[in-house]
Amino acid sequence: MKKSDYGLLTLLALLAGFIWLRDLEWVSTFDDTVPILIVLPLFFWIGSPWALKEEHGSLSPKIIAIAIACFLLGIILNLTILLSVSWTLILWAWLSVRVVPTAERSLPKLMTLTLMAFPWVSLDADRLGWWFRISGAWVAAQCFQLLGYDVFYEGTMVTIDGLPISVEAACAGLNTLQSMLIAGTLVAYLLLKDTPRFWWNIPLLFVVSWLGNTMRIIMLSAAALIKGPEFALGAFHTWGGMAILLFTFVVCWLLFSLQVPRKSEK
Repeated sequence: MKKSDYGLLTLLALLAGFIWLRDLEWVSTFDDTVPILIVLPLFFWIGSPWALKEEHGSLSPKIIAIAIACFLLGIILNLTILLSVSWTLILWAWLSVRVVPTAERSLPKLMTLTLMAFPWVSLDADRLGWWFRISGAWVAAQCFQLLGYDVFYEGTMVTIDGLPISVEAACAGLNTLQSMLIAGTLVAYLLLKDTPRFWWNIPLLFVVSWLGNTMRIIMLSAAALIKGPEFALGAFHTWGGMAILLFTFVVCWLLFSLQVPRKSEK
């Protein structure tokens, strides 16, 4: 590598450190943040082999300008997702001119994985979490009402046959959302990297995550009704959540597998 390459990689390392350390609120959910740390090693492993060109052009001024704009907006608006986009654009600008392209790698699609390398879900997604909670509570209320229960619903509070169930912030599913996005993006890349269907399915990950979280709310509510609140809030709460996460991952895998183009379609 040349001196300019080492300089840019040093810049990326410093920017990554800045993005992680500027807001340490993610420390409170450290156990759920750990999966994010494997994203960049996973990115370079999945994208291998990597080989640098002997001759290469300069970085795209357009991409760098957009990256700078995203970074400044991220600072002004305090949005980690914009800082993540900025970091990804800089890495993309470098890789696109320095790395030898291969048939095994689709660089633009692979770059979506690096967007998951920073804790923007836990730092930025309060509104998304509120929507997950209030919509999940509403769906749960409708389901139990259809089953013949006496249901009272208001905001994130559902009362079922006199049993109050509050869908708290911890039930928003944000702690596991980024893990789901990482796993889903990886599966989408492995199965659909050779087709434009990849791009259509990235937003689908949010939908499947919402469905999984809503199922979790319904499952915990049913457990509280049948076995009591203590049971629902005990080990069942943890293991039930993990089971739902695994279920949503399997659903994504099946949905993406069904979309893999046949040889005649390639």
